[in-house]
Amino acid sequence: MSLLIENVAIAPVAGPEIESGYIWIEGDRIVALGPGAADVPGLARGSGDPDVVRVDGTGCLATPGLVNTHHHLYQWASQGLAQDATLFEWLVALYQVWAAMDADVVKGAASAGLGWLALSGCTTSSDHHYIFPKGRGDLFAAGIEAAREIGIRFHPARGSMDRGQSHGGLPPDAVVEELDDILAATAEAVDAYHDPSFSSMLRVVVAPCSPFSSSAELMTESAALARAKGVRLHTHLAETLDEDEHCLAQFGLRPVDYMEKLDWLGPDVWFAHAVHLSDADIGKLAATGTGSAHCPSSNGRLGAGIARVSEMLRRGANVGLGVDGSASSELTPLAGEMRQTLLFQRARYGPAALTARQALELATLGGARNLGREAEIGTLEPGKLADIALWRMDGPFTSAVADPVCALVFGPPPPLARVLVGGRTVVEDGELKTVSQDAAGRAGAEARRRLLRLAEDRGFRAVKEVHHH
Repeated sequence: MSLLIENVAIAPVAGPEIESGYIWIEGDRIVALGPGAADVPGLARGSGDPDVVRVDGTGCLATPGLVNTHHHLYQWASQGLAQDATLFEWLVALYQVWAAMDADVVKGAASAGLGWLALSGCTTSSDHHYIFPKGRGDLFAAGIEAAREIGIRFHPARGSMDRGQSHGGLPPDAVVEELDDILAATAEAVDAYHDPSFSSMLRVVVAPCSPFSSSAELMTESAALARAKGVRLHTHLAETLDEDEHCLAQFGLRPVDYMEKLDWLGPDVWFAHAVHLSDADIGKLAATGTGSAHCPSSNGRLGAGIARVSEMLRRGANVGLGVDGSASSELTPLAGEMRQTLLFQRARYGPAALTARQALELATLGGARNLGREAEIGTLEPGKLADIALWRMDGPFTSAVADPVCALVFGPPPPLARVLVGGRTVVEDGELKTVSQDAAGRAGAEARRRLLRLAEDRGFRAVKEVHHH
């Protein structure tokens, strides 16, 4: 089937912007785009070719679909807890709650979380899942099933932790796994699900949780496994000053230097957060092609700080965006993170620190590079996958801003006329079309009730506040 979007403003991220033009899609690929009317062989203007779906993009802005490069979907079920905590306080308060989750909790939380992302223009999302309580069903498969139903591209990261409190780590021993079990399960996940093809809807990532919850052995063995299987690597890094102190005390090295020692820098790696980087750290990321996922709302919510994004970009390091787990970034839409990034950078460095176009590039091409998919997604170009967000810019209030990219990034996320993933409509007129929107929302609410009930059955009651002494 063919699809023709006409009379649309286009911000392709690669190449010049188009004030009014067309995008021609065959199957799951973009075949052509340009200014003015479509010059498509065999398609007379106004003809009613039954094999061509024509979409009138008048008043809309087309951008590449947004790419989310850091998330914990299971956390949809634990939003609003430990509201005033630091990262370490928040983790300690929530680990025992998360230890109670099962596959039903993950499925419901992922359905709501991925539906919410699609409704903010996201067409590809990663998910870092690192807690696997024994005997609770197949948690990894539950997230994959939810993504398949919602219809967005999915990069589930098989996370892991093997350093519990008894070994100097932060998580309780109840939520960590043995090294050999982790490596076997991770290899199985890659073999069962990873699809390296161009149009892939599903790619698996290897992702030990963090330096303070994963042993050096787990980090190095995971890197070797990922490279042997040709998949990417992801972990949390340099999120808080506490982590800096922890790494210095435990390993005698700051986080980026520790990662370098473990062979965890390279073009197949991206880190979540990367807030507390030195000039030398930024230089190492840039020189090695190591990416990072900037999560401004979560970093603000936990008081972690503001990443040096504009400096990283200036020095050639790749940065994408992430919403982070919903429990530290409640109800955050991916489109909104463009605005947060812009404002945080300007608050720290001045009004020239980041432009609207740079923020859009972070959310699209920057994310695609983190996932190793810049040849397939992240820009609107012939030959690339037809992952497109069509934003309504002609609302009675939105239309007051003449520059549509400015309106998209500086303002709140505008309504979506359509979201296409590989040419398939996932969102139309602000509503999910692949699944029932109400059902997805209810699944998330039920996941929360179930998780808190399961946690209470184990003797753990979730709290809104963490009391500072």
